[in-house]
Amino acid sequence: MPLRCDLDHLVVTAATLEEGCAWVSQALGVDPGPGGAHPRMSTHNRLLRLGDAAFLEVIACDPAAESPGRPRWFGLDQLGAGAPPRLATWAARTSGLRAWPAEVVAPLGIVETMTRGEREWLITIPRDGVMPMQGLAPAMIEWQSPPTSAAFALPASGCRLARLQLRHPAPDGLRALVATLGLASEVEVVAAKPGRAAGLTAWIETPAGLRRLGEDA
Repeated sequence: MPLRCDLDHLVVTAATLEEGCAWVSQALGVDPGPGGAHPRMSTHNRLLRLGDAAFLEVIACDPAAESPGRPRWFGLDQLGAGAPPRLATWAARTSGLRAWPAEVVAPLGIVETMTRGEREWLITIPRDGVMPMQGLAPAMIEWQSPPTSAAFALPASGCRLARLQLRHPAPDGLRALVATLGLASEVEVVAAKPGRAAGLTAWIETPAGLRRLGEDA
């Protein structure tokens, strides 16, 4: 039976926050807005609202923070200097995450508490920091304080997520996961073209029209 989830946000990783924000600005014609720091992960971010209840996050290692003493999330430790920014993964919003079936949660990571400023949430994080299924499987997030998506606190941007496509050479397992999460109507899963690697592409309505973020479909 499908669980109750909603697409919460897209995640853009970058070697530096400045490079990630510049990449998003060039792709969408809109600058990311406010953000903050994640003390437990030694990362920082900036956010861009995408419609009523979704947003885009640009995230990078925080050079002003000490090492977290553990692998950072979203594969950030694997990014070397000069690594290009990219649409790396996505997150799905839910409730009751700690009570979820272990067979659903375990492949996505360990449920941990995270904070940014006064905001607190639960999120699944793989022990090694490597994103499941090459970033195509989502991080699961449950907002705690306040108990609403960070999107609601962001200023309007004039942007809206129109479509998120996930591509995998063998998509059946990913398609089953998306269906289990109740997200089949929000997220499109397709087979990657022959010779093409797994990847994500988001189409975003902007004040200047429809723009693409991510690799060519």
